[in-house]
Amino acid sequence: MSAVPPLQWLQAFEAAARTLSFTQAGQELAVTQSAVSQRIRLLEDRLGQKLFIRHARSLTLTPAGRAWLPSVQEGFARLAEGTSEVFGPRAEAPVTLRATPVMQQTWLAPLLLDFHRQHPQVVVRLVSAIWRDDFGPEGADIEIRYGLGQWEGSVAFSLGDEELLPACSAGTAERLTTPQALAGETLIHAMGFAVGWPAWLERAGVPGLDRQCGSLMCDSQVMSLSLAARGGGVALVHRSLLAKRHDLVAPFALSVPSDEGFWLVRPARRSPRPEALLLWDWLVAQGG
Repeated sequence: MSAVPPLQWLQAFEAAARTLSFTQAGQELAVTQSAVSQRIRLLEDRLGQKLFIRHARSLTLTPAGRAWLPSVQEGFARLAEGTSEVFGPRAEAPVTLRATPVMQQTWLAPLLLDFHRQHPQVVVRLVSAIWRDDFGPEGADIEIRYGLGQWEGSVAFSLGDEELLPACSAGTAERLTTPQALAGETLIHAMGFAVGWPAWLERAGVPGLDRQCGSLMCDSQVMSLSLAARGGGVALVHRSLLAKRHDLVAPFALSVPSDEGFWLVRPARRSPRPEALLLWDWLVAQGG
């Protein structure tokens, strides 16, 4: 244990590395910005390496800091899990459900309202995640992930096969009588998906048409669909989500299948507490 730095230093590093802000880390830890800065300096002195590059108005992690962060986060997560396994969670602890914003808005929102009406005693804490790395070691009782369903140490339940197709506003759809009519339109790309516009255009028999189109790139599907609904272009959307959107229409019936899909996920190495299992079973029933 002598090789492990003090817990307060590790907490300061994890919070500052996650937020890239000493100020936000201090607010999270209920200490001053200067206290966080001091703990980081002490930690760097202890380790003999810099963890952050300090700019005038921002922070970035050094290669050593980036490499060490997952181990620190995993250590905190395992400590929390071990405490829960031995002593049990607090009785008042909410059920933490992590999902992408588009799944929260489109799929989860109506389901959670129904769940809350039937089980008002269960407090659900909803946490947003966009990128794969957002589904990290910080513990969540249940997650909705997008991918192939192959996550080590997890129990995964598929919410169904997925396919993607173009979607846009009703006004934009009036111009799109054939896939060739996409030339000159703006194609909206949501980053992070294995299937994108090139795959759909090839399936539609117009490969390379995207070179004749404008482009907008978004880091979340929520934004890409919002832009499309406002007449900003044409986005690719999962058919299961399009069915729940009343502000988007599909100008073409043609879709492209995806090996990836949405999955309910929970940790395999610990038994879910009753409140979490109640929500899990509810969501499985809705997605089955």
